[in-house]
Amino acid sequence: MKVMNKVILVLTVVFASGILVFATTNPDVEKVLKRESASFFPEKLNFSGEATPLKIADVKERFDRELQVNVNLHASTILAIKRASRAFLVIEPILKKNGIPDDFKYLAVIESGLVNVVSPAGARGIWQFMPETAKERGMEVNENVDERYDLEKSTQAACSYFLSAKGKFGSWTLAAASYNGGMTGVNKQIEIQKVSNYYDLLLTEETSRYVFRILALKEIMENPEKYNFRIAPEELYATLPTRKIEIDSSIADLADFAKSQGINYKILKIHNPWLRETKLINDTGKKYQIDIPLKGY
Repeated sequence: MKVMNKVILVLTVVFASGILVFATTNPDVEKVLKRESASFFPEKLNFSGEATPLKIADVKERFDRELQVNVNLHASTILAIKRASRAFLVIEPILKKNGIPDDFKYLAVIESGLVNVVSPAGARGIWQFMPETAKERGMEVNENVDERYDLEKSTQAACSYFLSAKGKFGSWTLAAASYNGGMTGVNKQIEIQKVSNYYDLLLTEETSRYVFRILALKEIMENPEKYNFRIAPEELYATLPTRKIEIDSSIADLADFAKSQGINYKILKIHNPWLRETKLINDTGKKYQIDIPLKGY
């Protein structure tokens, strides 16, 4: 038995040594080992064409924090990638039409995960508008109709904000930061600190992390396999084809209306989340567009 154990030990050592010798003498294996152990930290970053100064120590560390957090939030990040295939089809052309850089779609990702959520403060929808801000940007918000839940209209409203903020600050990065910190709040800190670059400003914890969270999601979602998010095309959430019905009057019962269109109340509400009650009150003759899915139910 002792002899057998010695033989096994010798064979193990020889085998391991052979692997090490092969690895250190074979350049292809060296490349593989190096690639496997390499950090995936990007060499360069930019938001909307504005460079992120990674040479500044705290900037590099703040981005690294958000990258590590989101790489390891597997479920949330996977769901964001899956939802993006549907939501970005609506968001991207509206950004382009308004002259807003495509990177702003990732702002929607960090605001809501691309679902219609409600914040403790009362912000709603994918773009997380507060009621008064939504009304200022042209959206209808009441108990019956809440257009913060309409992705097309809320994206257009977000574009209106971004253009105003870019005009004020002259920077897309600061425009994005102000979506969290407010134009007044960010401008106040610019005046106090006498610097006008987001990466030089000391802001609140949330606003300091905000742009870095956008950058992290942009990096991951543009390079998912690099960060071990391997999602097959058929796993992505698809956009269902719909037909639009224009309504300029009240609808007394949305359940009956849904049935008349060959669907049910649940499906109607899923595709028209801006309808907030069981009926549509329309005393002014306003024209609303209601989406009716053609399949997927």
